[in-house]
Amino acid sequence: MSQALKKIGIGCFTAEPKEDAEAVEEAFSLIRGGAQLLLAIDRGGMDDAAHQRSMDALKAVCSSVDVPVLGTGEIRRMEDVKKLLYAGCDRVALPGTALDDRALFDEVLGKFGDLRLAALVDPAEAERMESLRAAEGESRFPIPVVGITPDGMKAASGEYAVSADLLPGKLTAAIAWKDLKKGPDGLVPVVAQDYRTDEVLMVAYMNEEAYLHTIETGRMTYYSRSRKEQWVKGDTSGHYQYVRSLTADCDLDTILAKVKQVGAACHTGARSCFFNEIAKREESYKNPQQVLNDVYAVIADRKVHPKEGSYTNYLFDKGIDKILKKCGEEATEIVIAAKNPNDNEIKYEIADFLYHVMVLMVEKGVTWDEITEELARR
Repeated sequence: MSQALKKIGIGCFTAEPKEDAEAVEEAFSLIRGGAQLLLAIDRGGMDDAAHQRSMDALKAVCSSVDVPVLGTGEIRRMEDVKKLLYAGCDRVALPGTALDDRALFDEVLGKFGDLRLAALVDPAEAERMESLRAAEGESRFPIPVVGITPDGMKAASGEYAVSADLLPGKLTAAIAWKDLKKGPDGLVPVVAQDYRTDEVLMVAYMNEEAYLHTIETGRMTYYSRSRKEQWVKGDTSGHYQYVRSLTADCDLDTILAKVKQVGAACHTGARSCFFNEIAKREESYKNPQQVLNDVYAVIADRKVHPKEGSYTNYLFDKGIDKILKKCGEEATEIVIAAKNPNDNEIKYEIADFLYHVMVLMVEKGVTWDEITEELARR
């Protein structure tokens, strides 16, 4: 097998109208079974409402797992690619029919580029097409491949060859467990922090087994002092923590883990275990994402709990057309402000625009997490 191809576990599931939690659990089950990549198959043949429900369930899967999710199915037009990417798939795997349609292939490649696409080919073809990718000249094939048979797509999982660049890099430990300073119980405390907002989520402990398992799998694994056993955060609740970085402090006796947190970190259902306020200075917090999330939360609360005289509720009451009109007006105000000599004016117009965009986001059920995830892919 070519060095550029890797044989890995692929979990296949059909994008169907179902409860989000059911779809997510199906995906986690495939991952626990060894899947390093998920292939979401959109079979079509549904009415618009059912198809939208299937895309919503797929969206829940994509936002919850930390292995690559490739969408595929009956892809005959640009819209078929868009709906899978908009649901959160890392890439769309184009089947043979889409690859053979040169006009469609060129259109999709021109719109999304090679970083959002892959080719779904017969395993016997995978080696040849991967060789084309490595070749110089105009005949070079521009996107990575997944070598899987149609029969393979009907199974829940299997071992198949894929281009190596479809997989995220493996974690490697720059500090060995033996070099960390342990407490009297042989454990090292770990502080888990949200990698986007820097919010401290929880504190737990690791033994050597948990440390090595975390490095190997990329999922935070701890040692329970009360139960005297190792536990993978999320195996019971589904609230996994995916490693973004591990850093030891100056004394090598504490680990800071920056993680992507799925759902709640605390067993109480709270996002963070740290919610019992003791004392606080009234200051203005300037973490950009936290500010945006806080304003978004206020707007979302207004929609659920209307307040008399609220401008936000006025917009929600008037409906989508009014919200869109205001977004357009505020965008125009930014253009006008940018042409004026006073640079201070533009910051106020951008703030107004972002507020109205957040009203639109709440109205359409789009979150800042989804926006930043999409920006991070680009």
